Amino acid sequence: MNTKRHTASKKKHVFGHELLLDCYGCTENICNDINNYYEFLDDLVNFIGMDKQEEPNVFRTDRKRFPGKDGLSGWVPLAQSSIVLHTLSKHNFISIDIYSCGKFSQKKVVEFVKKYFDPEKMEIQFLERGKHYY
Repeated sequence: MNTKRHTASKKKHVFGHELLLDCYGCTENICNDINNYYEFLDDLVNFIGMDKQEEPNVFRTDRKRFPGKDGLSGWVPLAQSSIVLHTLSKHNFISIDIYSCGKFSQKKVVEFVKKYFDPEKMEIQFLERGKHYY
């Protein structure tokens, strides 16, 4: 058996993918709008074709307990994993983490996020998770 050919023909499988987005200079006051985040999480789940296990949960960080760190944090559990977001209102900063064992288009998600929050700058990282799972 030619193991070299066999190895070369094997498909590369990973357990999942994680898209990390750091959005700077987002539309003023959007980082403080709790209703917008519920809507965003619902819309994003539908947009990428995932399945919610529960409704999104968004809460406000206590500015007295965490001075300078006030903002919102939200999460929606998916059958395929989860979407998490955090904001720092003072700096109009939003951090989004989409982790999924299902397939999704990172390019389309980036465009979706840009339309929603209109960041001046965005840092994007795309990770393969569980490279040795299969």
